[in-house]
Amino acid sequence: MATFNEKRTCSERMQNFGRFVWNPDTGELMGRTLIKWVYISLYYVAFYIVMIGLFALSIYSLMKTISPYEPDYQDMIQYPGVTIRPDVYGDDGIRLIYNASEEKSYSGIVKMIRNFLSVYNKTTQQEMMNKDCSNVSDVKQLLMAGERLKYACEFTTDMLGNCSYEKDKTFGYASGQPCLFLKLNRIINFIPDNKTSPTIRCYSKKEGELQEVEYFPNDAFGAQYFPYYGRKTQPNYTNPLVAVKILKIMYNTEMEIVCRANGSHIISDNPHDPYEGKVTFKLNIQK
Repeated sequence: MATFNEKRTCSERMQNFGRFVWNPDTGELMGRTLIKWVYISLYYVAFYIVMIGLFALSIYSLMKTISPYEPDYQDMIQYPGVTIRPDVYGDDGIRLIYNASEEKSYSGIVKMIRNFLSVYNKTTQQEMMNKDCSNVSDVKQLLMAGERLKYACEFTTDMLGNCSYEKDKTFGYASGQPCLFLKLNRIINFIPDNKTSPTIRCYSKKEGELQEVEYFPNDAFGAQYFPYYGRKTQPNYTNPLVAVKILKIMYNTEMEIVCRANGSHIISDNPHDPYEGKVTFKLNIQK
């Protein structure tokens, strides 16, 4: 008498599985006849076609409501941050340490700066069709390139004075008077109040360590570079720079230096964002 606990041999199990895969008596493949497999395949094909169509239609409808030129929404960052080149990072932030008497200690930094400034080459700016906005009363009209597109004001390396590659091929690092390059982060439609130019001031946290600095082309980001209209509208926009040349400093001492942007609609005392409106870095020039 068979019992429910009767064990089947391995060959019996394989035979049963084989009959499940193909049953010659009923003509079923894995429990379904050929026509049933055709029906269920057509059902799933139709189902996924409908689902993909609905998804594509929803994406298309969404994209039609979004302007590629002007974002409907922006994040909570309303004020520009300040970034610096060269940006050599240590364990606790940007840390620039080199020996002015050893070329190999700053050659990598010089190469980094040259790569960064390559887009500001005069020829490159002309190829990008950026405009010379100096001594222009109506900059907005000058930058009109069509109904949506706009040109951008050019910024070239010859504006950097003693911090340009033409004046000093090591950007002052060989003489112990290095140049640092600052820029404001891009925020679409950010305009300084009253169209005044945001200025930059650099100082050491300990008084007397940073004794004398020089700014190029001056200590401000020109008002003609604002606002930034976005990558689609201004595809060739290049950030204006302020070059900071350190003329007199305490050598062989690690200093903490702050470069702060000043101007209306710029804040630099946000405790939750240390880079908003300013940049802090450590500098140690050895001689």
